[in-house]
Amino acid sequence: MLELGTQAPEFNLPDVVSGRMVSLGTFEADKALLVMFICRHCPYVKHVRYELARLGADYGGRGVGIVAISSNDAAEFSDDAPESLKEMAAELRFTFPFCYDESQDAAKAYAAACTPDFYVFDRARRLVYRGQLDDSRPGNDRPVTGADLRAALDAVLADRSVRSDQHASMGCDIKWKRGNEPRYFGG
Repeated sequence: MLELGTQAPEFNLPDVVSGRMVSLGTFEADKALLVMFICRHCPYVKHVRYELARLGADYGGRGVGIVAISSNDAAEFSDDAPESLKEMAAELRFTFPFCYDESQDAAKAYAAACTPDFYVFDRARRLVYRGQLDDSRPGNDRPVTGADLRAALDAVLADRSVRSDQHASMGCDIKWKRGNEPRYFGG
């Protein structure tokens, strides 16, 4: 896991919808930055997909830069190929860029472990939150509220400290290309 206080790793990835390149510089005017590692096929992402869209609608105009990144191996998981991700973004009416990390370098730089995985950075682009959306999981009958992630975003927007009791995300492992697994996963 990235340590709290870590500077946001650089990335430069194509948005599957517009084709334009998206980087940290895209969000330089924003007070906070939310980086989400998601995909299309994962049951955990499917479970929270509407809340992801709501986050974009609720925070996109409030000084929070938001980017979703899919790093899964599209050759093995065709639902996570750029065209399919573009369809997902359209279906859910995402208001934020949805980028494809073909090289998987962004996932490695962020030490992303699963989908979904969430990172919140402050204005100085220091990591202040890395954790779960909320405590809802497929089959546990808890409502999807985004409570944990929303609390972190609200704290940054209000110039308050983010709570230190953060719970790791749960979901499907990043689908690494054969031989491309990061060292922290035994590759």
